[in-house]
Amino acid sequence: MRFHYDIGGTRHHFASLKVLLAKASPERSGDTLAGLAADGPVERLAAQHCLADVPLAGFLEDVMEVDGDAVSALIAEQHNPLAFAPVSSLTVGALRDWLLDPRNTGIELAALADGLTPEMAAAVSKIMRAQDLIAVAAKIEVVTRFRSTIGLRGHLSTRNQPNHPTDDSRGIAVSALDGLLMGAGDAVIGVNPATDALPDYIRICEVLEAIRTQLSIPTQHCCLGHVSTAIAAIEAGAPVDLVFQSVAGSQKANDGFGVTLAMLDEAHDAVRGLGRAPKDANLMYFETGQGAALSADAHHGMDQQTMEVRAYAVARRYQPLLVNTVVGFIGPEYLADGKQITRAALEDHFCGKLLGLPMGVDVCYTNHSFADQDDMEVLLVALASAGVSFVITVPGADDIMLNYQSLAFHDAQFIRDTLGRPPAPEFARWMAATGIGTGDVTLPGLETALSRLRLPT
Repeated sequence: MRFHYDIGGTRHHFASLKVLLAKASPERSGDTLAGLAADGPVERLAAQHCLADVPLAGFLEDVMEVDGDAVSALIAEQHNPLAFAPVSSLTVGALRDWLLDPRNTGIELAALADGLTPEMAAAVSKIMRAQDLIAVAAKIEVVTRFRSTIGLRGHLSTRNQPNHPTDDSRGIAVSALDGLLMGAGDAVIGVNPATDALPDYIRICEVLEAIRTQLSIPTQHCCLGHVSTAIAAIEAGAPVDLVFQSVAGSQKANDGFGVTLAMLDEAHDAVRGLGRAPKDANLMYFETGQGAALSADAHHGMDQQTMEVRAYAVARRYQPLLVNTVVGFIGPEYLADGKQITRAALEDHFCGKLLGLPMGVDVCYTNHSFADQDDMEVLLVALASAGVSFVITVPGADDIMLNYQSLAFHDAQFIRDTLGRPPAPEFARWMAATGIGTGDVTLPGLETALSRLRLPT
């Protein structure tokens, strides 16, 4: 295919579909750093107009694969021609109109998921306004289940993230209880360990299991260590609920994470073999983030948003319970400010849901970014309107182990109060039974609850 577009008396040529996608991306610092971004708003506009005219079928003919790349092979393997049929004659621009058409409901959009490649989803997101991304994502309902049901329309779940700089058991427990008393944790109680040592991984799982079982909480927990550590912990008999892994959009980038599809296959089989979850429960948890492939010099000349969406092909192979983009975590080298973080979050959420994933967002930024908590709170409202499955919450919006800013436990309560987004039904019933959120808490107070918990040493 040949790509060019005339604008303002100038013909803009784009050498390949890969180049066209990069030039059409809304401005972000990572693409500029990689030398892939449009020269300015005029070239970006020309690229977006040109991209809108590209037939979707062209993405199957001009496959943006990388020789020997496992993710490229997986993308080709996942494509379902029957699911693609309703839109197979459309261009990227016509797909945007089709998605926005009120006659096409969440049912039609869900049926389309296996027919779209990640590159198609990335392409259409690049020519959509923010409200388009919100409106289409809000149509789609992606429901997953373990002990709680995540992603139901009109609900917002949360991850309770009780990280601690030294993985101290009581420190983790205090933070977890702080969040639980604010109604945070129906998606997962998940700890990023300070080290990846197997004994610490097992102990953290045991701490979280003690909290869950002794307080009868209808949720699941996760120690977000490396997948190889999770496999070893499972073999040692640890109480592992969810297996976690960060993934990216090329095998070279996944090599940087020390992970292959074979390892993920092994972990998925191992955690299911534990028999801790109901039949057909979703058992994996993946995190992604724009810029991960570029930071590993593993983007193969693709823009960071297209590479991000390719990571979703890896995630959907395992029908995960949870996927979230840690949208502002990598830093201003990739997303410079609150405006770029907001746009990236809406794109990632839209593309993930369009591809059938239970998409969450860590609404976050690093302290050297040109962003602040006002940006995050506005983004939270936009994502809640778009039907985000879950968000990350930490004590006081400040993660003291990872040293970045996220959302506070209180922010989830704000969304419940203002937009009427309750947590998962099972968790909501537990909250009602204990009086959480009513001012009449029957769960023991924080200090008493901690003293009663029998924590592993």
